Amino acid sequence: MSSVNRRTLILGGLAGAGATVLTSGTAHAIGYPFTLGVASGDPAPDGFVLWTRLAPSPLNADGLGGMSSAGVTVEWQVASDEYFTSLVRTGSVTAVQASAHTVHVEVAGLQPGREYYYRFRAAGHISQTGRSRTTPAAGTSPAFTMLFASCSHYEAGYFTAYRRMAEERPDVILHLGDYIYEGTASTTNVRKHAPVSEITALADYRVRHAQYKTDIDLQAAHAAAPWLVVWDDHEVENNYANLVRGDTSPAGDFRARRAAAYKAYWEHMPLRASSIPVNENMQLYRRVRWGSLATFHMLDTRQYRDDQACGDGTKVCAAAGDPARSLTGAAQESWLLDGLGQRLGTWDILGQQVFFAQKLASADGAKSMDAWDGYTASRDRIQRGWDARGNTSTVVLTGDVHRSWASDLMLDYSTQNKIIGTELVTTSVTSGGDGNAADTGLSSLNPHVKFFKNLRGYVRVHVDSTRMLADFRVVDKVTVRDYPVRTIQSYAIEAGNPGLVTP
Repeated sequence: MSSVNRRTLILGGLAGAGATVLTSGTAHAIGYPFTLGVASGDPAPDGFVLWTRLAPSPLNADGLGGMSSAGVTVEWQVASDEYFTSLVRTGSVTAVQASAHTVHVEVAGLQPGREYYYRFRAAGHISQTGRSRTTPAAGTSPAFTMLFASCSHYEAGYFTAYRRMAEERPDVILHLGDYIYEGTASTTNVRKHAPVSEITALADYRVRHAQYKTDIDLQAAHAAAPWLVVWDDHEVENNYANLVRGDTSPAGDFRARRAAAYKAYWEHMPLRASSIPVNENMQLYRRVRWGSLATFHMLDTRQYRDDQACGDGTKVCAAAGDPARSLTGAAQESWLLDGLGQRLGTWDILGQQVFFAQKLASADGAKSMDAWDGYTASRDRIQRGWDARGNTSTVVLTGDVHRSWASDLMLDYSTQNKIIGTELVTTSVTSGGDGNAADTGLSSLNPHVKFFKNLRGYVRVHVDSTRMLADFRVVDKVTVRDYPVRTIQSYAIEAGNPGLVTP
């Protein structure tokens, strides 16, 4: 077997292949449990989080994955090589029904800036192998490559972008929201959601997450690198704001629904114990340092926001600029500005969900009230905050809008007086279907917006101490399996010199 094919098998190949080749000869109390793959996330200089879930029948309607009420011992191994000839950490945990037999292991004691491999064993079965890495030590600044993506609607197409991301073998992957979609199943799309109705209960959210994770392309991307994840709205309900619903259908207790959605999200993501939900709340915003080169400020722009102004559309009213309104909430805003003021690395990278730069839709000032344009005072405080603190290498990474965009961030958008940062917006993995390369999204109303493309894919960014090189990577179709990926546009961002330049 060629090294490329062998690596593809190891990093996210078919679960059945893993079971056939790797299962031990002991009698099995359960069927092959690692049907949802493996994942790692939230890397640190000495470790990372390992994740898996035991689910021999992942789409069972009760959301329990075909598991009984009994706890199951799950062994884990971390090695310095993909053949596990040199184990560096091992241990075991008990997967329990209360958390849908999910496993979150916070590995520590590893060396900084190193590549590692991991796997699990339970009930005589061995999981697929995953690849992860620790972050560099503070005071060091080795270059790295990150990928970021968002909006992976299972029904809208195949997750080819995830497969291409796995093949890139990046150092870290960011997912910026809409990992799942909550809606009713379609009768016309490429694939069909399970369960078929809009999800509102814990069992249904668990099944929907499990369905997405049965996709082998998504499994490959999770197995290829550690992930940093944040949610947007569809992990709960479209366009919700804190505890305010986006619509009134289906009827029900939204506080209970949000609690169920957050619990299922935590269960299915490689997150640390600090993010375990408490009732309907969950701590998701956090900081991850990449040595002294970059700091990731991962934001939550849903849980704490004020309700969208002006009817939640594009009509503008005075409330959109009300200084009392916030997209992040006061505590998260203070946390972000404090972190930006610490100047922990060359680059400050904000991983967040909705369009950050001003984007006027028409000459009368229409703009999206769900994005930062609906919270202009909140955006202005944050932008002026990092400018006042001397942050000249701030880059905002965004998802949500199912299109690729790139913009200069202006201190004052009306006068276009000063570039203070840069925004890179990834298109969707599948949401919106194949797209249309001929669409035009640029406008003289937004001179700071430099790039637009309506195709599916992700963004690849190579980061060093002098610049970021961003490549917008696209696949031409997602309604057909396994299309190749290509770079459709590239930009450089120079450290200390905010704004987009052609490399």
